[in-house]
Amino acid sequence: MTAPQFLTTPQGRRLAYHQSPGAGPGVVFLGGFMSDMEGTKAVHLAAWARAQGRAFLRFDYSGHGQSAGAFADGCIGDWAADAAAAITALTEGPQVLVGSSMGGWIALLLARAMPDRVAGLVGIAAAPDFTEDSMWAGFTPAQRAEVLDRGRIEIPTDYGDTPYTITRRLIEDGRENLVLREALPLPFPVRLLQGTADADVDLSVPLRLVEHAEGADIRLTLVKGADHRFSEPDTLALIETAISEVLTR
Repeated sequence: MTAPQFLTTPQGRRLAYHQSPGAGPGVVFLGGFMSDMEGTKAVHLAAWARAQGRAFLRFDYSGHGQSAGAFADGCIGDWAADAAAAITALTEGPQVLVGSSMGGWIALLLARAMPDRVAGLVGIAAAPDFTEDSMWAGFTPAQRAEVLDRGRIEIPTDYGDTPYTITRRLIEDGRENLVLREALPLPFPVRLLQGTADADVDLSVPLRLVEHAEGADIRLTLVKGADHRFSEPDTLALIETAISEVLTR
């Protein structure tokens, strides 16, 4: 594993990143909640982009992976600002955003905030508004009280031994960044990939996104039996296909 480069954002956060040069539009990978740029999808797509001669950027949000900061100190707005800073400082022209899980929400926030820098979007088990519609909605009254009174709660995860730390700031900031409650124009090619065996993102989420978003070229592909990770050879190939289709359109 090669050492990353680092970018200091306008907010003073130090982000680790890997970047490879190539043709534009470039591809930017946006990882998930408590994920990092050394995950299977990010590394696979970096190699794919190099083979294609396509510019590619992957990075860790603050508090994730090799970037500075503590995970529990961050929130959706911070991580969206990290992504915007990375795209602004490290890329030129419109980019194809590839968002995995929470990264799909980040991609939608970027599409709303800087549409001139977005050439297309690929969502992989995209999870817009999950802090409100999945986490908060799924908490028991006792869990909600703990978040409000203590300021945080730890919940187990299927993706490692470290539990998720869900803070009051994460929940309240999430409410300031919801994308499914107001107009969401996506005037570029959008491809959404969703597994039917995804235990983290319900099938209703991509269906609601497709119904809610405004755009002439938005397509959803359901993959029978695929789980949330989308890291098997067949599903990785589907991601490649989706990116290629967006790039050709």
